[in-house]
Amino acid sequence: MMRRTVTLRTSLQALIAVPLLMAAWPAVVPVHAEDFISVVTGLAPDDLLNIRAKPSAIGKTEARLAGGASVRNLGCNDIDGHPWCKVESDNPKATGWAPARYLVPLNPATVSDLDLAADAPAGDAAASPPAPDLTARLGDAAHDAEPPVKSVAETAMRDAYGLALAAETPPTGELPDPAAVAPVDKQTVAELPPQPDALASGGGIEIPCARKVGQPMARCAATVLYKGTDKAEVTVTWPDGGTRVIAFDAGRPASSDADGNFRFTREGSLNMIRIGEAERFEITDAVAFGTKGIGQ
Repeated sequence: MMRRTVTLRTSLQALIAVPLLMAAWPAVVPVHAEDFISVVTGLAPDDLLNIRAKPSAIGKTEARLAGGASVRNLGCNDIDGHPWCKVESDNPKATGWAPARYLVPLNPATVSDLDLAADAPAGDAAASPPAPDLTARLGDAAHDAEPPVKSVAETAMRDAYGLALAAETPPTGELPDPAAVAPVDKQTVAELPPQPDALASGGGIEIPCARKVGQPMARCAATVLYKGTDKAEVTVTWPDGGTRVIAFDAGRPASSDADGNFRFTREGSLNMIRIGEAERFEITDAVAFGTKGIGQ
């Protein structure tokens, strides 16, 4: 009778200890971040997930992954109220950041402060982010800003007037009577012809674009016709000819002049637009609505 009681007591103690040991096991054997696998999901049809060099919607794109692709999830952090995960991809070979909402499952671990500081966007995180530099996204040097057409004409007229005054000034250094100075003939000053409304509204810009499936993003010339504080039409000219008109309404992409399915997603102030099966465009609010943009 005593032997049976001891055996039963030992068995009960063993059953109680098993769950305690299982709960303590993760602390004893930590999960290695490099072994945590996540799958890309939640994308629109035929869309690709941008893997960016920094945890920011304006970070440089290192690679693009299709839905169902597997990546090594190194950890996830909250960046300015948005969860981002640092990932590694083998095909194509790339390391960068992706929005956590497109990864399943999420790694509960976080990226170390040292790695996060190395990848964090430059500048104070609390400050308002600057408008995305589209030339940097395409890997080309920024174009020198061209002076407005109106300022060129005004400068030319002031220079011509100054030369006329200098020619009429007596060598003694005395200033002539303003009434005696012959008026400048404005016809002698070359004036530029009036520019089209689209150019006056927002011409001379370029945006990332692609026309075929799998084609890398190229640079397309574009003009903007503003129709109010939250309405605009962006006309994109393909490098090989032809145009595409994209309409914005209520501060968001609304439609195009194509027959294909129109859809878009947003990352911060960046509108990633897809039309049909292949056409892709990236247009910021600053481009579509001027430097002020539209409130998020």
